[in-house]
Amino acid sequence: MGAHPPVLAIVQAGGQGSRMDVLTRERAKPALPFAGAYRLVDFVLSSLSHSGFADVWLSVQYQAGSLDPHVSGGRPWDLDRTRGGFRRVVPEQGAGSAAQSGFSQGNADDLLRMRDDIARSGAEVVLVSSADHVFAMDLAALVDAHLDSGVDCTIVTAETTRAEARHNVVVHATRAGVVTGVDVKPNRPGATTVATEIFVYRAGALLAVLDDLRRELAQVADGDDSGLGDFGEHLLPRLVERGTVRAHPIAGYWRDVGRPEAYLAAHRDLLAGRIDALRDRARPVLTRSPDLPPGVVRDGAEVSDSVIGPGSEVRGRVVRSVLGPGSVVQAGAVVEDSVLFGDVVIEAGAEVRTAIVDDAVVVGRGARVGGAPASNRPRDKDIALIGRESRIARNATVPAGARLEPGSRA
Repeated sequence: MGAHPPVLAIVQAGGQGSRMDVLTRERAKPALPFAGAYRLVDFVLSSLSHSGFADVWLSVQYQAGSLDPHVSGGRPWDLDRTRGGFRRVVPEQGAGSAAQSGFSQGNADDLLRMRDDIARSGAEVVLVSSADHVFAMDLAALVDAHLDSGVDCTIVTAETTRAEARHNVVVHATRAGVVTGVDVKPNRPGATTVATEIFVYRAGALLAVLDDLRRELAQVADGDDSGLGDFGEHLLPRLVERGTVRAHPIAGYWRDVGRPEAYLAAHRDLLAGRIDALRDRARPVLTRSPDLPPGVVRDGAEVSDSVIGPGSEVRGRVVRSVLGPGSVVQAGAVVEDSVLFGDVVIEAGAEVRTAIVDDAVVVGRGARVGGAPASNRPRDKDIALIGRESRIARNATVPAGARLEPGSRA
């Protein structure tokens, strides 16, 4: 790290996360739990910490308070320090021009609103990442490769299926890695290489392009909206036009988990042992762990291909599922192909299948939640989402694909 020019890391914790529906009504998407022990934001903060980057800004505007108890000022990642270190960036009314105040309208617009702070930071390199993907990466090596290439922007890319590419920004590049174009969530992707939402920018080039775009879009901007939107709309295309963008393939596991089907699929990958980020003891995923005793599997219970979180107790049947901290599966209950968050109670005789169940939900005796999907790859409409603190009555039925708002009674 001593050979690097000053590097500023910006973690974009995003807006409302509407694609996760009822699960993000009352929390920021990066605060969603993962694997029974972590939060999504842990993955990027851990990679930054292990890579030696000390100046880390967390940009969050929706339900920011839902992240605060977990990130603890950066302490779990050794980012709490007197100089530099962790900083939470929140939107401010009256700060800067009309195009720089209030809530951002996309991740490129978010960078514009931080434009003056970035310039004042003195950073020569700006590393930007979203906070809703599961991955591990040596980001110091990424910055080295970026500096060696001499380009204005490096995009970390991943290979995915065409079905998944439809939900991402598709990147077109030459064999030498020069990016020639991007397609934003195309209906019929012409390639399966996608942007992982991890970028490295030369700070001067980033600020110059942001300024140019702000001037050009000023006439069509609406109120506090600068018109920049997400990075694939104007920022990346402009950098690509300049011929200064290169693709950098990620070596290990990566998945965007911002949709229910992707979130459940990532947990399936977890149970299949495909997530290398959780196997590297030298660079573990760091987190703020709950103060709970180990989980317990009682006599007569049946558990297979599952994760049992701390403080959980299983007396029933759990198959291909993840149980979060403090969850209880009573005798005769069944949980299959599902993810339970924290303090969920599945009462005796109840069945939960292909579902994501939020904190402090109680599924009453004999109730049925969800069902087996029509194919091996569940779609969003196959997955039941149960909002936090919901109560499902005895012998009630909640069908596959249902959405229960937080605090519901069914």
